[in-house]
Formats: sequence, structure tokens, C-alpha cells
Amino acid sequence: MSDLILNVTFGVVEPARRVPAGNRKHRNFLRRRYLERKRALGQKERQAAPQPGGGRPKKRSRKRKMKVDGGEREEHEGKDPPGSSGGREPSARSITQETGAKGTQGAKKGTQGPVRASGLPPAPSKFVAIDCEMVGTGFRGQTSALARCSIVNYEGDVLYDSYVRPTEPIVDYRSRWSGICKKHMLNAVPFWEAQKEILKILSGKVVVGHAVHNDFMALKYFHPKALIRDTSKIPLLNQKGGFPEKKAVSLKDFAKKLLRKDIQVGKSGHCSVEDARTTMELYKIVEAEWEQHLILNSEQK
Repeated sequence: MSDLILNVTFGVVEPARRVPAGNRKHRNFLRRRYLERKRALGQKERQAAPQPGGGRPKKRSRKRKMKVDGGEREEHEGKDPPGSSGGREPSARSITQETGAKGTQGAKKGTQGPVRASGLPPAPSKFVAIDCEMVGTGFRGQTSALARCSIVNYEGDVLYDSYVRPTEPIVDYRSRWSGICKKHMLNAVPFWEAQKEILKILSGKVVVGHAVHNDFMALKYFHPKALIRDTSKIPLLNQKGGFPEKKAVSLKDFAKKLLRKDIQVGKSGHCSVEDARTTMELYKIVEAEWEQHLILNSEQK
């Protein structure tokens, strides 16, 4: 009888391992979940573990202080600081809009100049007085043409004074009144050139003149009505001079009565500089009252 030898092994036989389904990435995820439950996963591995949503873990923002211009400011790491553009450089359009707006405001402040409050008369620097002398052109010299123009400021200083050559041939020099002779036209400024210089001075100014519409007509120009002070149409001057209110008083008579001086005398004709200064002096006599009168009328309208 043969001996029967039994080889008995006492122990627990482990079942065959199941190969987890899915790709390698999924298997790694399941392994990490298993180790996390067993608390066998290290701190670094735990931070690097993928989130259930599939996204990366958010980095904790850290702050560090940097010295800037002698002071300190906080620099954010891991996320953009408040008010930043999300790590992107600002577009050229945003830079233009920001700097353009500031530049425009700065330019306005620099060029605007002093502004007078409403209800106040214009500043003296805004006033000029003008006087023109004319000669005759056209049929029998009946058309008046500019031959001299003088402009003075509020203080009577000369801003412009020049002889002007008309565009048409001169028929009558009217020397008795204008003081213009043929010799004055030799070096005279052409009309269009003179007009350009004169209008540049008058632009934005309050223009004082006596029967100034004649001067504007010779200049072929229309000045804003609100910026005109015609001493031949200011009733206050007539009242102060003792003239009828609606009478058209000459500049010569006003100067004699109110300024106690004689102008436009002799045979040499008128001096446009003298006449412009006289006109400004007459205006100053009634300036305060007349400007207040104009302000009240504009407010009522």
C-alpha cells in the first residue's frame, strides 16, 4: 500500500486581483482615493491630487511687501491684484481714452484763461476801439473804400495802424477829411492782407467805434452785435453832453463837450489814431452805467 502524502497549506488564499477598468489616469485617481481613505497619502501628494471636477487646485495667494519710492506696497502672488487688467496689458484704445481725457482737460485749463462771472461787464483787456479812413472809388468816387485803419486798446495804446491799398483804383482821395494822399499808397498794404490782420485783432473783442457800421462796411466784415459799442448810439452820452437823446452827434462835438478837447481841426484831415482814442475815452465816461443797462436787458430777454 503506497503512502499518501498530503501537502496541506494553512493560510488564507488571496483572491485574484481585479484589474481596475479605465485608463491610466482613472486608475491613478482611484488609487489616490483609496490611499486618502487609509490616510496613507502624504501632504504633497494630497495637494497634487486632481479635484473631482477635473480642474487644478487653486493656488493660495501670497503677499509680499516691496519697497517702492521709499514706501511699501503689497504685491500679490498667485492672483491679479485688485483693479488690475487680469494680467493683460491695457489696449492702445484704453490708453488713448484715459490719457486723451486728461490731456484735454489740462489743455482746457491752460488755454481757457480767466472767466468773468455772469452779471459782470467784459474785462478791459477785451475792449478795442477802431477808426477807419476812406477814399472814393468807382463812378465819380462815390464808393467808399478802406485806405487807413487804426486800432487801440482800452488804455489807448496802438495795436494796429496802417495805410491800405483798395482793390479798385482810387478816384477821389477825400484828403480834406481822410488825410490820405497819393504818397500814402506807395507802401500801403493790399486790402486782403490788411483785412486778415485786422480781423485777427477784432476776433472775440468788444469793439468800440463811432458810427462803427461804416468801418465794418469798409472792412467788408460783420461783427457780432453783442460785442459792439457804438458811441453814436448810446443815449447816456447824449444826456451827459446835453444833446437830444435821438440826435446823431458827431465825434468832434462829443469830444468838445465831454472831453474838453478839439479834434479833426486844420486842413490835414482826420487822424484815425486820434479818433479811435477819443472814442474809447467817450465810452469810458458811461462804461459802468451802459454795461449794467446791457446786462439787465439781456436778462429780461
